[in-house]
Amino acid sequence: MAADNKSLGRFILDGVPPAPRGVPQVEVTFDIDANGILNVTAKEKTTGKEQSIKITGSTGLSKDEVGRMQKEAESHATEDEKKKELIEARNIADSLVYTAEKALKDAGEKVPADVKGEVEEKVKTAKEKIAGEDLDAIRKATDELGVALQKIGPAMSQTPPGADTTAAGAQEEIKGEEKKDEDKENPPAGGGETVEGEVVDEEKK
Repeated sequence: MAADNKSLGRFILDGVPPAPRGVPQVEVTFDIDANGILNVTAKEKTTGKEQSIKITGSTGLSKDEVGRMQKEAESHATEDEKKKELIEARNIADSLVYTAEKALKDAGEKVPADVKGEVEEKVKTAKEKIAGEDLDAIRKATDELGVALQKIGPAMSQTPPGADTTAAGAQEEIKGEEKKDEDKENPPAGGGETVEGEVVDEEKK
C-alpha cells in the first residue's frame, strides 16, 4: 500500500541487536505542531535506540496535485480497505505458522506422530494460501491451523496408551499371588482337611 503514497521522508532505526521474533518493540510517535510541521520518532523500547525526522509543510506538490491525490484516495477507499484486510490476514496467518513451527521444534518427539503430521500439513496449507490473494482461503487455513495447534498440549500431557493398564494389571497380579501365599500360611478357621472322629459317652465309662 505504501507504493501508492507520496514519500515525505525516510530514516533508518539501526543499532538494534538481533533478537527472536516478537521481542523487539518499536514505539512510533507522530506529532504535528501548529505550523504543520510533522515530527516522527521511532524508539526501540528494549535497547532505547531512537531515531527521528522532521517533515516541513513543503511536500513539493502543487495544490492541484494535492487535490487530485485526495480524490484518487477517496475513489480507491474500498479497494484500499480490501488490501488492508488481506495484509492483516496474511500477518495473522504468518504469525501462527511461526508459532506452530516453533512449538513443534520445542516439543520434539513429545508430540505424537499423528498430531505432528496434522499440524505440519496445516502449516504447509497456510503457507500456500499466504502466497495467494484469496482472503477467505487465508482465513480458513489460519483457523484450521489454530485448531490443529491446540491439540499439541493435550496430546503431550496424555499418558501413552496401555501404560496405565499394563501397570495396573501387573500390580493386581502381584496382589493376587500375595493373597494366595497368605491363604496357604493362615488357613481359615474350620478349614483344612476333614478328620474322622468318634463320639465318647462319658457316663458309660
